[in-house]
Amino acid sequence: EAGAPDMANEMYEYIISKCSEQFHVETGEFGADMKVSLLNDGPFTIILDSDDIC
Repeated sequence: EAGAPDMANEMYEYIISKCSEQFHVETGEFGADMKVSLLNDGPFTIILDSDDIC
């Protein structure tokens, strides 16, 4: 039950703008097929999982 792509893109742009206020942010193309890898080598991991979108 995914949301509509246009709404998802709006949320993507909103999060980028908010994060950019405090951090250096680099982005890709929304909806692109991306290959990523992760080495979880930090002091902690943050999991974002919420029913409160805004």
